[in-house]
Amino acid sequence: MSGFQSPRGLRDLLEPLASAHGWVTDRAWAAADAAGYARIELPIAEESALFERAVGGTSDIVAKELYRLEPRGDDAITLALRPEATAGAVRAYIQHGMRSQPQPVRLATVAQLFRYDRPQKGRYRQFTQFDIEAIGDGGPGIDLEVIELGAAYLRELGLTDVQVHLNSVGCAACRPAYVETLRAHFTSVSQELSEVDQSRLATNPLRLLDSKEPAAVQRAASAPVITDHLCAECAAHYAAVTAGLATIGTAVLPAPRLVRGLDYYTRTAWEYLLPGEQGQQGALGGGGRYDGLVELLGGTPTPAIGFAIGIDRVVLALEARGLLPAVSGGPAIVVAGIEPDSVASRVAIAGELRAAGASARADVSTRKIGKQLEGAVRDGALAVIIVEPDGRLTLRDLVKASQAEPAERGGVIAAALRLVQNEG
Repeated sequence: MSGFQSPRGLRDLLEPLASAHGWVTDRAWAAADAAGYARIELPIAEESALFERAVGGTSDIVAKELYRLEPRGDDAITLALRPEATAGAVRAYIQHGMRSQPQPVRLATVAQLFRYDRPQKGRYRQFTQFDIEAIGDGGPGIDLEVIELGAAYLRELGLTDVQVHLNSVGCAACRPAYVETLRAHFTSVSQELSEVDQSRLATNPLRLLDSKEPAAVQRAASAPVITDHLCAECAAHYAAVTAGLATIGTAVLPAPRLVRGLDYYTRTAWEYLLPGEQGQQGALGGGGRYDGLVELLGGTPTPAIGFAIGIDRVVLALEARGLLPAVSGGPAIVVAGIEPDSVASRVAIAGELRAAGASARADVSTRKIGKQLEGAVRDGALAVIIVEPDGRLTLRDLVKASQAEPAERGGVIAAALRLVQNEG
C-alpha cells in the first residue's frame, strides 16, 4: 500500500458516489438548459484580487479560506483557486461585452470550488456547486424565476419538502442605518463576544448574524430585523417577491436574520433548506441579489441575481432518503471467446455494439470460457456473446439462463440489441 493518501478535506469519489454525483450534475445541466440558461465554463483560478474585491475582505472566504497561488517567473499576478463562481461569471460578463446582449444574460455552470475550511460531513475543501446567474434585470420577476428554478431542481430530484428561507438585506440607501442599529445592539455585550466576533462588530456587524459562537447567537436572537428598516424601494421589492412566490406555490419561510456569508448581496437573499436536519446539514444552497457587483468589478451599474446549490450536500440528502438511482453493475453485454486468438474479434464486436447504442465490453483475457461467463455474471451483464472457434457467434441470455444456437454475426448482434432493449 502506498504511503500517499488524499489530502485532508479532499477525497476520491468511487462508485456508487461517483455515478450519483454525475447523475445529480446531469440533472442540474438539464434544468439550466430547459430554463434557457447558457452554459459557461470558468477558469479554475482567477486573480486573487477579483475574489478579494467581490466577496469582501471581512468575509470568511477571503480572510480565512482562500487558496492563493504564488506568482512564478515573470508573472507578478497572484492567482487564487476559485472559492465561488459568481465573481468569475461577472468578470466574464464584463470582459466579453455581454452588456450588449439582450438582458438579462442567463448563465449556468457546474464548478469545482476550493475553500480552506474545517472538513466535516457535507463540507469539503474541494466541492462542487450548481451555479445560476441572471445579470441585467433589477425587477422582482427575475427573482421569482431564479428562486423557483433552484427549488424546482431540488424537488425534481425527489427532495419535495425543500423550503425557501427568504429575507431582504436592503441596499446601500437603507442598510447603513440598520448596520449602526445592529452595532449598537451588540456593543452592550461586546466583551462577551469572541475575538473574531469583536472584529466583525467593528468592521461588518451583519456578519454577527451568521456567527456560530454562543454569545453572538444568543444576542442575535433579540437583534432588530432588517426588514423593519428597509427603504420604500427595498420594501416594495421584497413584498413583490414574497407575493410572487406565494402565487406560484413555492414554500417560503421568512428568515429576517438571514444575511448569507458574502458581502456583495443586496435586497433578496435566500437559502434552500430541508426541514428536520441538524445544523447546516439541511442547507443545500442559496443565493441573492448582487446589484452592485458588476460596477464594483469595473463594469457599468448592472443589477444581477443568482444561486449556488451544493452538489455534495444534495447527494448526501438523496442518499439518506434512499432516492439515488441504482448504479449499473457493468455493461449490458459482454463479448467472450473460446479461443485465445479471438480477442481482436471480441473487441471489434463490442465496439459495434457500443456504436449501436448498447453498453458492451470485450473480455480480453485468455481465461477459460467458464471463467469469462462467471465474470459477466458478476458484472451484472444481461447477455454474453461468445465467439466460437469457427467464427460464428452464440448468444447467451443471462436473465433467462438460455442459449441460442451458433449463428452468423449480423443476426446475433441484432438479437443481442433487441434483448437489451426489451430488458431496458
